[in-house]
Amino acid sequence: MRILLAGASGFLGTALRERLKADGHDLRRLVRRTPENGDQIPWKPSSGHLDPAALRGVDAVINLAGASIGGQRWTASYKRKLRSSRVDTTGTLARAIAALPEDERPKVFLNGSAKGWYGDTGDTPVEEEAPAADDFLGDLCRVWEAAARPAEDAGVRVVYLRSGLPLDKRGGLLQPLVLLFRAGLGGRIGSGRQYIPWISLADWVGATVFVLERDDITGPVNMVGPAPATNAEFTKELAAAVHRPALIPVPAFAMRAVLGEFATEILSSTRAMPGVLNRTGFEFRHPTLKSALRAAL
Repeated sequence: MRILLAGASGFLGTALRERLKADGHDLRRLVRRTPENGDQIPWKPSSGHLDPAALRGVDAVINLAGASIGGQRWTASYKRKLRSSRVDTTGTLARAIAALPEDERPKVFLNGSAKGWYGDTGDTPVEEEAPAADDFLGDLCRVWEAAARPAEDAGVRVVYLRSGLPLDKRGGLLQPLVLLFRAGLGGRIGSGRQYIPWISLADWVGATVFVLERDDITGPVNMVGPAPATNAEFTKELAAAVHRPALIPVPAFAMRAVLGEFATEILSSTRAMPGVLNRTGFEFRHPTLKSALRAAL
């Protein structure tokens, strides 16, 4: 397929790009600078500018753009950045797709989303039909997904990739944690009872390709492993994987003092389950946390 990719240089975008190229797909990248070659297409999502003609001949659009949730404290200005970096990019792409004649539109639009849709669910397992949480991340995910509606209304298959926490030592959650644990500074966070919806990076990439190729999958898809672990379980497995003790718990009040409102994301419990992936027959390469950490490290 010819695939147009936004957010291609990020942690997930880089891994997905490598897989798609290895599979023989023809990739085009959206860039906010002057293009360096014919595979790069300029756009300005902050002003909603993308020439719909750039999407002619494209079979699929994948949007992974968005500022890092854990990039810094959630000040009012950074919250605006988190929102605009997702909603503006998604809306710009969706409107450009819808502006094309029906026979020239991409067949599928995969758009990023996140497990933040569900908020704190405690011990309760949740699948894709659960409502959005009434908090900042829940609202962010709701408007993020809603921004893709023009493409959906135009008859394009739209899938929302509600990603958990992909595990790989090169980025995401695991990169800073591995450094701490190897230094002997690791430990559970808060009560340790909160669920972490992890997924191996290989399975996240594999699931994205699976969803891309399955014409019968539409709407939200939980990009999480089949066995969410508590923070205490995660801590124990990571410590064992790096052959270090995990003796220094981090109290909740300390997390809030250092990280502010972002600490809520780390301390909350989301027991998200891969309902759609399970029902459609996706086979996880790393179905357990132990195997996912082994692959990541």
